[in-house]
Amino acid sequence: QVHLVESGGGLVQAVGSLTRSCAASGLTFTRYAVAWFRHAPGMEREFVAVVSRRTGSTFTSDSVKVRFTITADNKKNTLILRMNSQKTEDTDTYYCAAASGIIQSQMKSRSEYHYWGKGTQVTVSS
Repeated sequence: QVHLVESGGGLVQAVGSLTRSCAASGLTFTRYAVAWFRHAPGMEREFVAVVSRRTGSTFTSDSVKVRFTITADNKKNTLILRMNSQKTEDTDTYYCAAASGIIQSQMKSRSEYHYWGKGTQVTVSS
């Protein structure tokens, strides 16, 4: 059974930094695309960043690519999102997701992901 467990959420002041982690179990990490999405109330779930473990490629949303960095630790089966220079608009619930057998053009689409964590809240105060 696949489990994705996010950690590292909380309260941070604007311009501060926060590191999010997602621990994966029940899947072969290196065969999956693993991604972060975020979701604000009343909005659609938004793609943030993805790592294709099969190819090693990473893609980050244009809206955060200067400030956010996604990495993966294969030995620990852990996905990491480093969020620098936080803005109040980064306040969201952040979700970890995993999918197998998808191609690059599909990686930003939330409907392609089979497995999701429960999400953790990040609040950025001004």
